Amino acid sequence: MGMKLFDSELKVMEVLWKEGGLPAGRIAKVLKEEIGWNRNTTYTVIKKCIEKGAVKRDEPNFMCSAAVSREQVQNYETEELIGKMFGGSKERFFAAFLDEKRLSKEEIENLKRMVMELDG
Repeated sequence: MGMKLFDSELKVMEVLWKEGGLPAGRIAKVLKEEIGWNRNTTYTVIKKCIEKGAVKRDEPNFMCSAAVSREQVQNYETEELIGKMFGGSKERFFAAFLDEKRLSKEEIENLKRMVMELDG
């Protein structure tokens, strides 16, 4: 499921991913404390998330819940990045990534394991 979320929309999603379903008023409180947003800003961003299908809204009290997982959003962002910057080639993406040569032994082992798992 392809979905481009802006940084502001991700802030709302982060709250929902962490807390589960919340009334809009509660999301507004959290974001006011965390980043100083006023209620109108939060409600506007929630509305955009609902329009995109990222947030589900239920009555009563404008209960909001995440309609997409963090993984779905990350996967889409990654695909988009690889498409834009590396012509859709995952090999080129990895080559650029590994070219950094700053991976720890542990990171290298983890990557190896992930590649082995892909192979099934």
